[in-house]
Amino acid sequence: MINIRGIDFQANTDNDMGLEFYNLSHRFGFQNPNWPYFEDTKIERIHYMAKSGVLSQRITTTMHATTHIDAPAHVVQGTPFIDEVPLPHFFGTGIVVSIPKKKWEPITGDDLEKACGHVIRKNDVLLINTGWHKQYEDGDYFAYCPGLVKSAGEWMVEKGIKVVGHDTQANDHPLATAIGPQRNGPLMPHLAEEYKEWSGGVDWKDAFPEWEPVHNILFKNGILGIENVGGDLDAVTGKRCTFAFFPWNWDRGDGCIIRLVAMIDKGQKFRIDAGESF
Repeated sequence: MINIRGIDFQANTDNDMGLEFYNLSHRFGFQNPNWPYFEDTKIERIHYMAKSGVLSQRITTTMHATTHIDAPAHVVQGTPFIDEVPLPHFFGTGIVVSIPKKKWEPITGDDLEKACGHVIRKNDVLLINTGWHKQYEDGDYFAYCPGLVKSAGEWMVEKGIKVVGHDTQANDHPLATAIGPQRNGPLMPHLAEEYKEWSGGVDWKDAFPEWEPVHNILFKNGILGIENVGGDLDAVTGKRCTFAFFPWNWDRGDGCIIRLVAMIDKGQKFRIDAGESF
């Protein structure tokens, strides 16, 4: 048992199911880290103990804060909203793979093939641990993330995965978004010269000529993306797990904050009920 504020809860492995549970989500709440142009998360107590004898809170937030899943409609017009995505897309087995990356380094199709091409299965959930989740805070995390590039998206389509998650800021490299020279950007124009120096003289418009190519490749092929994976990610890296990450049933939703959970059944004794009548 584990005691929290005077209430006893069964601990991680001390439960009737015999399952191990791992939280792979960053925190959400007061001053959670945010993308450069998002408004801050606001949480207000509408009712509280001294006033009402109960606690009720009102939240104002974008759904693209902290650990969240994108609906295809977030980027590709005319594709499914979050409530239209079939429920099996939010549950399944898969792997957590280590692909260490530093500032602005690309995650390529070759990286994925070397890391997990021999073990990936069709319809897998694929989580990528670059180590960047350790940088998750209000600061340089968003601007300097490593990121997926076009060849990685093409590799995922070829392998037939159904969901990809990663410990970086978006399903694309940050400079292929509005942080860099794309669409409504650059949100951070000072990065242009910094990137040129970092890259040895390459202009960021030449390095990232397309707007969010990985988002577009994934979403047009029915593959969903989980951004800002974190929590106990290191504890399950290199393992095959079962994952659950259900969003709200939000009509015409563009995405949703999720509690991403990995589950391991070492004893292989747990089974989902067969749905028999009683």
